[in-house]
Amino acid sequence: MYALMAIIFVVGYLCIALEHPLKLDKAASAILTAALTWAVLVLGADQILPALEQSGSQAADASGYAVETLRHHLGEIAEILFFLLGAMVIVELIDAHGGFKVITDRIKTRKRVSLLWIISLLTFFLSAVLDNLTTTIVMVSLLRKLVRGRPERWLYVGMVVIAANAGGAWSPIGDVTTTMLWIGGQITAQQVVVTLFVPSLVCLLAPLVILSFRLKGNAPRPRVRAHVADSGHETTEAERNAVLIIGIGALISVPVFKTITGLPPYMGILFGLGILWVVTEIMHRNKKPEIKHPLSVVGILHRVDTTSILFFLGILLAVSALATAGHLGQIAVALRDGLGNVFAINYVVGLLSAVVDNVPLVAGAMKMYPLVTESALASTAAPELEWVSQFVTDGRFWELLAFCAGTGGSALIIGSAAGVAAMGMEKIGFFWYIKHVTLLAFTGYTAGVLVYYLMYML
Repeated sequence: MYALMAIIFVVGYLCIALEHPLKLDKAASAILTAALTWAVLVLGADQILPALEQSGSQAADASGYAVETLRHHLGEIAEILFFLLGAMVIVELIDAHGGFKVITDRIKTRKRVSLLWIISLLTFFLSAVLDNLTTTIVMVSLLRKLVRGRPERWLYVGMVVIAANAGGAWSPIGDVTTTMLWIGGQITAQQVVVTLFVPSLVCLLAPLVILSFRLKGNAPRPRVRAHVADSGHETTEAERNAVLIIGIGALISVPVFKTITGLPPYMGILFGLGILWVVTEIMHRNKKPEIKHPLSVVGILHRVDTTSILFFLGILLAVSALATAGHLGQIAVALRDGLGNVFAINYVVGLLSAVVDNVPLVAGAMKMYPLVTESALASTAAPELEWVSQFVTDGRFWELLAFCAGTGGSALIIGSAAGVAAMGMEKIGFFWYIKHVTLLAFTGYTAGVLVYYLMYML
């Protein structure tokens, strides 16, 4: 049963990767993989969960434990999905009102290289303020207003994924894994910004410079048309600006809402969506139904790509099944025994995060390598002092883990939340991304790790 779970996951992963040749939507493959892995886990719980078996629990208890664990994981995944849904609705609402025209009108250049640098740097810094997922949704929507045609636009979207993940790595609120380490006490907000900013910037600049030598000429702009709703009636400038300001404010205020209330980020995004919903209802209350509907949240919900949300649900559920069964724990043990060096371990963890979700990998690392207190460090014998000192608050292991787990996922389109969102919005092919973006992302990731290592040596 234990091996069967891994086989099901690998087959499901291949179906996702071969989406276009198989003509099978990746969401269907992900959902089916999740259901099968959890079914096998529950049916073979007495064999797959050895810890319960050794403690004398019966199979029924083991199955019950697996179901309870599923509920726990589903709660955590639901937070991500509701956050994603709220962010997508806000962005679509801004787009329906033509709010992005305020930004796109200020980007005058049509040169491919100049546009690439503007979009990438804007994504990098915006990701640190928002988060890599929300930033990707916003920037992909912007690119649709700046570059015509998916094959042309996909390369820019690939750089958005790299830039969003790099920007989120050096901010405590920019990536879910960095936030996990920050809340867990492994890193502090000030230290992670100071230490990881330069490696993260290099992670972006390396592929950006390489790609700049390959791009020539001008990017094709979309055909000029009024920013209108489906009914053909144009929104006013005041309406566009109001929705843009409130929408971006709702996205940016999520970390503030979390800090003040202590509630999870998805509550902040739902709070912002609720405010924008009320404002747009009041704004269009006197308009005819056929004009109001495409500009309302009710109308926008029909435009949201729910298949990408279901795909995200399936992937995270399948990975959580492997984490529950102990597959990820075995990988962590193998890394510790086989490598032993914190730089090598983190480098491999970053690459693994491109294959499986970085959240359970970081969670496993946090459990595998407990946080060392100052008192414990003081009582540590000299031979082990150098190794143990890497696991104190703001230790080298935790800092590099935040960087590697945050940026390593860029190597594959399904290796990060930003990549999954971009894949769903732009229908980017798995193998297209490997052919055109993976090497760029790997180069940036490796360059960032080397820069961090040099900073450590100096």
